[in-house]
Amino acid sequence: MNGFTKVKTLADDFEVLLEMGEAGDESSVTEALDLFPRLQTALSEAEQKALLSGETDPNNAIVTINAGAGGTESCDWANMLLRMITRWCESKGFKVTVTDFQYGDSAGIKSATLMVQGNFAFGLLKSESGVHRLVRISPFDSNARRHTSFSSIYVTPEVDDTIEVEVLDKDLRIDIYRSGGAGGQSVNTADSAVRFTHFPTGIVVACQNERSQLQNRAMGMKILKSRIYEYMVEQRRKEQDKIEAGKKEIAWGSQIRSYVLHPYKLVKDHRTGFHSSQAETVLDGDLDDFMKAYLQWHSLGGIVQDIGMDDL
Repeated sequence: MNGFTKVKTLADDFEVLLEMGEAGDESSVTEALDLFPRLQTALSEAEQKALLSGETDPNNAIVTINAGAGGTESCDWANMLLRMITRWCESKGFKVTVTDFQYGDSAGIKSATLMVQGNFAFGLLKSESGVHRLVRISPFDSNARRHTSFSSIYVTPEVDDTIEVEVLDKDLRIDIYRSGGAGGQSVNTADSAVRFTHFPTGIVVACQNERSQLQNRAMGMKILKSRIYEYMVEQRRKEQDKIEAGKKEIAWGSQIRSYVLHPYKLVKDHRTGFHSSQAETVLDGDLDDFMKAYLQWHSLGGIVQDIGMDDL
């Protein structure tokens, strides 16, 4: 039974039960109440399937997180975003593999790249692609002043065998270097890390967390092809004046979402108008409502509304 047929069948059954209940059959009212949650679930699943209809929406996702200007503050914020995305993936049962990771000088991270494997991972996570802004009392400021930090999340689909992306040897530089990390027995100290530089697009991809140089090459090339594919899609978007938010400067005026922790608590998506006062819950990976709002906003051609969780 497909999604539409399932919804129609449940809706018809619900309507019949309501009519019987109005006629005085109390057992029908009880059955209708039991059926209603199933109808809601079926509607939600059918809506999501309709919204996730893009060519690469079913694919795995490659997520890159970068700290913006601001030193320790931005590095710590990037680490918070890494945790937020990871917690969301865990809640969905998605497999997360860290392919590249750069620690901050004092705290947090400068950057991280994740491979997220799961059904419709890209279709859902693409809502997070862009600049994220944090406002809070800094834990690194002895005077307890309020600080604003920026970091970016950039999401691309993993390119599978059905999508052709040509990478010519003459357009590529491959650098081999020693893997870095926090140390310990698990760190590979051989020259196994690989960095790809693609000259026509300027895309640079690094991979250092696999066990061998050969494995890092294979994973790095997979990420590079995915980034090139998204770059090609981005060029078509630019022609239509729909510039990818993740390509903007990581600073004021370019953020897609703001997370305010002081003097009040609010998370607001500036594209969709969707907002929530449950900031800690959102930072703990509760992103489903923001993702749903983005998909609906995107399907309507970017019409901004001002709604919150209480309005759903």
